[in-house]
Amino acid sequence: MSAPIAHGGGITAAAAAFGGRPEDWLDLSTGINPCPVFLPDIPARAWQRLPDRHLVDEARIAARDHYGSGEILPLPVPGTQSVIQLLPRLLRQDKQIAVADDRIAVTDDRVAVVSPTYGEYARAFTSAGFAVDAVGDVAAIRAEHRLAVVVNPNNPDGSAWPAEILIALHDRMKAAGGLLVVDEAFGDTDPALSLVAQAHKLSNLIIFRSFGKFFGLAGLRLGFAIARRDILERFENWLGPWAVSGPALSLAGSLLRSDVSLIRSRIDERCAGLSAVLTGAGLRKAGGTALFALVADARAGDIYTHLCRHHILVRKFDYAPDWLRFGLTPDPAADRRLGEALQGFER
Repeated sequence: MSAPIAHGGGITAAAAAFGGRPEDWLDLSTGINPCPVFLPDIPARAWQRLPDRHLVDEARIAARDHYGSGEILPLPVPGTQSVIQLLPRLLRQDKQIAVADDRIAVTDDRVAVVSPTYGEYARAFTSAGFAVDAVGDVAAIRAEHRLAVVVNPNNPDGSAWPAEILIALHDRMKAAGGLLVVDEAFGDTDPALSLVAQAHKLSNLIIFRSFGKFFGLAGLRLGFAIARRDILERFENWLGPWAVSGPALSLAGSLLRSDVSLIRSRIDERCAGLSAVLTGAGLRKAGGTALFALVADARAGDIYTHLCRHHILVRKFDYAPDWLRFGLTPDPAADRRLGEALQGFER
């Protein structure tokens, strides 16, 4: 079993190390909208009853219309992390099917992950016994890779691959009998990058979408998987009954049908505020998305500790000690708090 990965959001541990109450810290360690949406009413029966099928169906239809997946009804899942854990099982089952069909050549258990990126993909596959190749470019993905993962736009550097490049990669993977996973967890802020509208034509493609990042409701633990029907049916079967709570399905059905233009505007405003603070502090942005900024600085470790002493948490990276990821601040007051702390850093 691979060692657990340190993610953002560890306010409890940070407060234990540097003092203060967790609720008084400014958490900039995650790429989540810090201005959560106004919550619509949740019917009492959503809390009182196991989630009935109509709630699942309504959420799937709302997700189809919101994401534009056409004939594919996205599958609600309890956070996309839940289906990342199922990808090795999916490959194992596909291999068993291939072994039974002597017309299909079965390759070694190798997967490719365009890296550096969200670490749970590599961890899930290595824990299941797969060989994982961390590649820096989609061109390095080879025919022997049974599955390839591309996070688009990428976390943590915000790099993005044009749709036509990923479609060509899908076609290469399909010709070799492989699958392409495109994680669009941060795709809501840049819809032009999404492959969702083409998914019905790309049979060996799996897309993951996050719900909580854009809507600022990460604690809801809700995401969607978009793929051909048999793959979604396997995911649904493996997750088991009532995998997503009734309140989560109810909120998805309401919020995915709402006008999200104000959410986008608010995120853009907060992104501009963060950029101004970083520029004012003399920090260089090395990448990012509308929901976070990546800073490259040789003093990153010292800046991280300095901010922790001011009860501000950002994300550091063990594999890139000169990187820090800053999530969005919730308001101008938080901009000022961050700016003042950075100005107090001894250069």
